[in-house]
Amino acid sequence: VSVSRLLLETANGPLHCTVEVPGSKSIANRALICAALAGAGSSVSNVPDGDDTVAMLDALRVLGAGVEQHVENVSFASALDCESSESVSVHAALAGTSSRFLTALGALRKGNTRIDGFEALRGRPMQDLHVALQKLGASVTSELAEYSLPVVVNGSQVQGGELTLSSAVSSQFSSAILLVAPYLNNGLTLNIEGERVSESYVMMTIGVMRAFGAEVSVDVQEENLLRICVQPRKYVATQYFVEPDASSASYPLAAAAIAGGRVVVSGLGRSSLQGDSKFAEVLAQMGCSVARSGDDVVLSRSPEIPLIGVTVDMRDMSDLVPTLAVVAAFAQTSTTITGVGFIRKKESDRIGDLSAELRKLGVSVDEHPDGLTVHPSKTNAGNVDTHHDHRLAMALALIGLVTPGVVINDPMVVTKSWPEYWDMLGALQ
Repeated sequence: VSVSRLLLETANGPLHCTVEVPGSKSIANRALICAALAGAGSSVSNVPDGDDTVAMLDALRVLGAGVEQHVENVSFASALDCESSESVSVHAALAGTSSRFLTALGALRKGNTRIDGFEALRGRPMQDLHVALQKLGASVTSELAEYSLPVVVNGSQVQGGELTLSSAVSSQFSSAILLVAPYLNNGLTLNIEGERVSESYVMMTIGVMRAFGAEVSVDVQEENLLRICVQPRKYVATQYFVEPDASSASYPLAAAAIAGGRVVVSGLGRSSLQGDSKFAEVLAQMGCSVARSGDDVVLSRSPEIPLIGVTVDMRDMSDLVPTLAVVAAFAQTSTTITGVGFIRKKESDRIGDLSAELRKLGVSVDEHPDGLTVHPSKTNAGNVDTHHDHRLAMALALIGLVTPGVVINDPMVVTKSWPEYWDMLGALQ
């Protein structure tokens, strides 16, 4: 792969293949935090080798956890030392989730923890997380712009209690605080108010916490209030298996939807914690046939059966908006995606930047404040930019399976979640 741009090869007909996708980055990062707090005897297996996970493991080592890694298996010889008064500095690279989880982890330490990342990460919003940790008694001091990285956190005065967060802010803030809640004096009651956006990620966090022995109750008070109570009870050492990543699985599944044929994704049938695992159902509504075979998911489409457009609220699988938008270009009727205004503040503006790049490849698309409409299109060759966003790169590349001359600029951005992505795509025949 040349590092600056990649010319994609078209598939020579319908696809017939089996794909193994990496473990879920989202689940792995949550499990690694729990395992590092639980300490000796904990292990996390099927850990993906993307940049975000590497950044998390490096940080946990700096924080004093005894991390031993053998390929996809990570074991812990000792817990991270929250009693240490040593000042440490961790670097989250470009990993938004890792930076937020590590900020919350800093609120458990007696010593100062400085969290920083690359320039793009310094621009990501952090205010509600910083304010919430301050309400729990942590000292949180930004070094440059207020409520952004780099930040120094000290937890010597931290206490549990009750907190309220708006669901309009990133679910990563709620998840970050929940992950450390069992270690707060008196535990934590977290109220999440407002429309229930990205709730699947909060439920994923709770699922992982429970696997490590946390006592968490979830109570839907009313339509717009979720109350989560976490007891002050430390995590217990656990051997945790990370299920395959449903977000990554969306690309080979979408490839079969676009090019026709049959693709098997190994192990995805086990998927339970991820909202993104519902993506296959959306493709089924569009005319694909989806079956589960043991632990595998099998998606097929005969080239004679047309794809049809859908109208779908994607708030619980927002990472897959680029994937669906690309599939939609090949349908015979229009597709409208709603409920995802918040994805404008992801690694890229996943509505505006996505629309601009789709247009370069001949796709007719209308932007809306909370989503987009993609019309049936005749795609063409072109160079597309990835905007430092692995999801845009991976999704736009699928157009190249059936359209000659599609070039991806900065293709190595995929290392964030799936370093072997281009190998996988090249083998889809």
